[in-house]
Amino acid sequence: MGLTPEHLAAEAEFQQFVDQHVVPFADEFHRTQRTPPEVVRTLSERGYLGLSIPKQFGGGGRDAITLGLLAGALGRGCSSLRSLLTVHTMVAHAIWRWGTQAQKEAWLPKLASGTRLGALALSEPNAGSDAKSVATRISEDGESFVLDGHKTWTTYGEIATLFLLIGRTQEGPTALLVERETAGLRTELITDLIGVRASMTASVRLDGCRVPKENLLGRRALGVSHVASAALDLGRYTVAWGCVGILDACLQASVAYTNQRKQFDVLLKEHQLVRCMVSDMLTDFRAAKLLCLEAGRLRDAKDPGALEAASIAKYFASTAAMRAASNAVQIYGANGCSGDYPLQRYLGDAKVMEIIEGSTQIQQVTLAEYAYQEYAGARVRGGTARWR
Repeated sequence: MGLTPEHLAAEAEFQQFVDQHVVPFADEFHRTQRTPPEVVRTLSERGYLGLSIPKQFGGGGRDAITLGLLAGALGRGCSSLRSLLTVHTMVAHAIWRWGTQAQKEAWLPKLASGTRLGALALSEPNAGSDAKSVATRISEDGESFVLDGHKTWTTYGEIATLFLLIGRTQEGPTALLVERETAGLRTELITDLIGVRASMTASVRLDGCRVPKENLLGRRALGVSHVASAALDLGRYTVAWGCVGILDACLQASVAYTNQRKQFDVLLKEHQLVRCMVSDMLTDFRAAKLLCLEAGRLRDAKDPGALEAASIAKYFASTAAMRAASNAVQIYGANGCSGDYPLQRYLGDAKVMEIIEGSTQIQQVTLAEYAYQEYAGARVRGGTARWR
């Protein structure tokens, strides 16, 4: 697929890590609805949480394709851990893109080492896809901002120690960096999600939280249009790769099961309709990976088309992952509905992928707009032939 030797070596390393440290334990993470601290510590020690942070700030300085390969490997093993990589990297990227030099020096080394875990506090009970409607209030008092409001669906919000929070000043949506230790901040774990159940998603309550004004990230009123948008674009990219991982997991599980399970005295793989589902999984897996690689290539080249490519990759990969997970459960039959197999986890995780970082419907609206802009000069062409 055009990967360099360095990319192939990184991919092999990531896949081996996931096979050893993630796959055997992912169902337990799912059942207990938590990510053990030692797993987070292992990711930090391997340098994975700081993989794409510039080397000058203690990170790995790796390119977007390498980050994607890691997200894909983690997505194959456990979508919740891939979510940790996503949100943590989103916060680091926003600071790198919009932070002052002092903010970069203060926060990026801590995020690179994993001594600080980042989370994006954007969604609210009445503001999801419509991020500009955030109502969390940011008022001023001397040299501090004072925060009052309620954030929800904050992935890894229960254990995050640095929140990239979008609230509202008089000027409009504004981004702040808020430490967990801030007085008046508390989190409430959200349990029993349909998918990514180990992601320790939380609501964040803010009651008179005082934040130093130097924690303003970017300019006022640019919290959604610039800061959050940059973070979400990277989020879409890594979520797309995570969906490639789900496709890979569904494909491997389906091939293994149909190679040994018999019905009507023949292996399941000999039934044509089963082969049809496996064929679709393989095709979708290869196509999704190619789209993600193209998105990564454009991102590394700083090509303006990277935004569109990431949206296309996320839209295709998430819907394909949902199809694959549904078909994999169907292939397993009643076993696929059982907690004894990981298929129900794949299905729930895939559904969440169609919602986060821009829902399927939001992507359809966005991609259509890209099409109308790109093909604005298109003309209807037709002949003069008539039906007789």
